[in-house]
Amino acid sequence: MTFVEATQTCLRKYVDFTGRASRSEFWWFFLFQVILMVVISLLGSETISGLVGLALVLPSLAVGARRLHDVGKSGWLLLINLVPLIGFLVLIFFWVQPSQPDGNAYGALPA
Repeated sequence: MTFVEATQTCLRKYVDFTGRASRSEFWWFFLFQVILMVVISLLGSETISGLVGLALVLPSLAVGARRLHDVGKSGWLLLINLVPLIGFLVLIFFWVQPSQPDGNAYGALPA
């Protein structure tokens, strides 16, 4: 999946917490968010930066849950991020894992 495809898919499925997301889809969208936030912060508008950050909350939660589904974990594991530092490190560990090769409880292998 390319950068543009991943970004379009994640924005199109911005509230779809079902199914699976490949590693490339997740990490390309993560990169898109980082680049967008850096560019907006360089422009100096805190209001626009806050609005864009708020607009990206649901798509990032949805792709994060779908990525956890891809490795066979529940999307509810995103709540572990509430534990400072350790929670985020645990999530990164799950997010970098390879996809389960066959279908799992959350659907077929993503394209």
